[in-house]
Amino acid sequence: MKEIKITDFEGLQIGNAENTEAATGCTVLLFGKDGAPAGLDVRGGGPASRESELLKPMAAAQIIHAILLSGGSAFGLDAAGGVQKYLEERGIGFDVGVTKVPLVCQSDLFDLTVGRMDVRPDAAMGYAACLGAEHNNYRDGNYGAGTGASVGKMTGMGTCMKSGIGSYAVQLGDLKVGAIVAVNSLGDIYNWRDGHKVAGMLTPDCKHFVDSEDVVFADYEVVENKFVGNTTIGVVLTNAAFQKTQLCKLAGMAHDGYARSIRPVHTSADGDSIYAVSLGKIAADQDVVGALGARVMSEAILRAVQSADAAYGLPCAKDFQ
Repeated sequence: MKEIKITDFEGLQIGNAENTEAATGCTVLLFGKDGAPAGLDVRGGGPASRESELLKPMAAAQIIHAILLSGGSAFGLDAAGGVQKYLEERGIGFDVGVTKVPLVCQSDLFDLTVGRMDVRPDAAMGYAACLGAEHNNYRDGNYGAGTGASVGKMTGMGTCMKSGIGSYAVQLGDLKVGAIVAVNSLGDIYNWRDGHKVAGMLTPDCKHFVDSEDVVFADYEVVENKFVGNTTIGVVLTNAAFQKTQLCKLAGMAHDGYARSIRPVHTSADGDSIYAVSLGKIAADQDVVGALGARVMSEAILRAVQSADAAYGLPCAKDFQ
């Protein structure tokens, strides 16, 4: 098994666009004229999403044309309109006779408390991300959907750390499996290989780590106004041939990668979501691909925090090495 680039998949283009001053951005994955089968598994209690119903097994659509990961919380859902415009201009979408309707799924994270709350990803930024995808301008770190990402927010923004977007992909024979993820969790981030903490909640002086789970376990009284500025959103990619129902299962297995790397995870204050996309015709066992999906997702999470730079007054993992 060897490491490859996240862009080393046929039929895939990935682009970033961001407003660095406002601390927000978006990352688009484009699947070409033929689109691609996709599934979705949402395990957080507070997702912000668009067209997620398309990916349920009972829905008629068997392929989609793009996935957009974005900041801006629910406000950022406007950005998919720019992706649709870009694809429609190029004749890509579901043919309805008078035009073609691009099928674009989107998930957003909450970054309104990091930079400027009045600037969110919009149609223009979504379109710009598509232009970036023409050159595969994707980068890990403080870019795209990871521009305003942060982690360890159990006690709010004063004791959290800067995160970002990360990716990792491997090839096993002819089989390719990869993941891309914007890490914006309520919980702390751990190195899945050895279990040590790499980013998360800090002491008030921001010099030492605090275990977020210890804070959770200290009091079981009901919290009515829990901080909900979170959500880790990701995509698992493979060149193996799967249909939508199988891809929903693969997305579910990839959540094991979240569980290995984020604690606590899948809380009512997160909107944790994972898409799974089939980009090829390789015959491969579903469980093998699912297990690999969880592994590459864990590594992508690690790279998201390790690639992030300190910004907006938030320290980063590099500061604690």
